Amino acid sequence: MTRHRNHGLGRLVARRLLVLPVVLVAVAAMTYLLVAVSPFDPMSAYEAGSAGLSAQAKDEIRAAWGMDAPTYLQFLHWLGNVLQGDLGHSRLLGGQPVLPQLGARLAPTAILVGTALALTLVGGLLAGVAAAAFRDSWVDRAIRGLSYVSVAAPSFWTGLLLLWVFSSWLGWFPAGGSANLRARDVGLVDPRYLVLPAIALAATQFAWFAMFVRNQLLEVMREDYVVFAQAQGIGRWPVLLRHALPNALLPFLTLAGVHLAEIVGGTILVETVFSWPGLGQLAVEAARAVDLPLLVGITLLGSVTVVLGNLLADVCYRVADPRIRESTA
Repeated sequence: MTRHRNHGLGRLVARRLLVLPVVLVAVAAMTYLLVAVSPFDPMSAYEAGSAGLSAQAKDEIRAAWGMDAPTYLQFLHWLGNVLQGDLGHSRLLGGQPVLPQLGARLAPTAILVGTALALTLVGGLLAGVAAAAFRDSWVDRAIRGLSYVSVAAPSFWTGLLLLWVFSSWLGWFPAGGSANLRARDVGLVDPRYLVLPAIALAATQFAWFAMFVRNQLLEVMREDYVVFAQAQGIGRWPVLLRHALPNALLPFLTLAGVHLAEIVGGTILVETVFSWPGLGQLAVEAARAVDLPLLVGITLLGSVTVVLGNLLADVCYRVADPRIRESTA
């Protein structure tokens, strides 16, 4: 039986990994298409930082960038280079290769996303359990009210509010960056600089997890086996934590995979507000400069993260739920 279960998980992982290259090619093609139909011209962004350029100089630059060819030929040329491990060269960063630049910005974004995801999962779980345990009390109403505000508030507004309260007014945390650049030994990420952007990013998804756990627990609490446990005189908290919570947490894993994409996408605004030196801030700079190779590279990296995150969530769900394990055997 264990061998069959392992084969089921193996087939799941193999199918997702086989589909991943197709997804990445489709994402890259769509990015090329969107840039082609957008009103922004890369030459205009390039010319903004230069003295005037003659028409001949512009044509030569377009030819050097490969922009004088149709969009589909540009995409096919890029695809051929990718198959050789070359993601192109960034116009924004002075012609440097895209891949090393993505690697240099990956660690700060990964730390920010990982911390925000942990805050979202733990905070949403604790808030959801508390709201279900004290249903219709002031605790439940406060958590629901906070969740509604969290859903309605844009991430950049939340970030600016956190900066105003905890940086400008109270002075507890730095206003931006990931570390003190004036320090003698500058680390990659200083925890004090991480607190506010991580909270701002986690706040965008906190409500979904808190309300999901609350509603799932309240639904499970109406099941016969939970009612039977309560009839035997077992206290509210043992029933809630020992009997209701494990079954309510199974869909929680899938929800984490689904909302990972929104957390990754939210880094663009959060990193911009807090001047966080990650991929989100780099994506904004690349979009302003219409740096297509850099934009495509960042988009592909984000797509890989989302696909693998969803795969991990599905694998954990099948490992945790015996019914899913049996169906995949």
